[in-house]
Amino acid sequence: MRIAPLPISMTKEKILPTVMLKLTTQDLRYKAIHFLEQSPEQRLQALIELGIARYDFLTKIRLNEANINCLMRFFQNPSQLKFPNLIEADLSNLVLDEINLIRGNLSGANLQNTNLINADLLFANFTNANLINADLRGATLNETIWLNTLVDECQFGKGIGLKEVQRKDLQLRGARFDS
Repeated sequence: MRIAPLPISMTKEKILPTVMLKLTTQDLRYKAIHFLEQSPEQRLQALIELGIARYDFLTKIRLNEANINCLMRFFQNPSQLKFPNLIEADLSNLVLDEINLIRGNLSGANLQNTNLINADLLFANFTNANLINADLRGATLNETIWLNTLVDECQFGKGIGLKEVQRKDLQLRGARFDS
């Protein structure tokens, strides 16, 4: 099977897509891999050109299958991207202090050893996510979902926005809270 050549704006020289809606899954995968092969500066420039520079944390993520899949969702229709869809993304070992992931879907995401100090995580969904040894001190956590989330040794400051029942449940699962 022969693949049609990519438009000039999607070649290795430039990763800005002109018509994302018409991209095949294979094209989206190619774009995601190519994006992840770029330097952080090149990635940021591509995000600016796509109009999604607010998600500048994508300049820090590693090239792996989880992040290829995540980026394919971002690139599929960037003009309609309102809330970050980070299902099963690998954000482990990153410094994401003060990040805005309001209404972010982090279901199944790997956030192990990630710093999310003072992050804005209102309405974030952490179902089945791995937050072992993560640092969420000062994070805003109103209306967050923690179903089956791994939180052993996860540091929570005073737990801004958490309900008392959530705080107790997280403590029972190994989370630590500042007094």
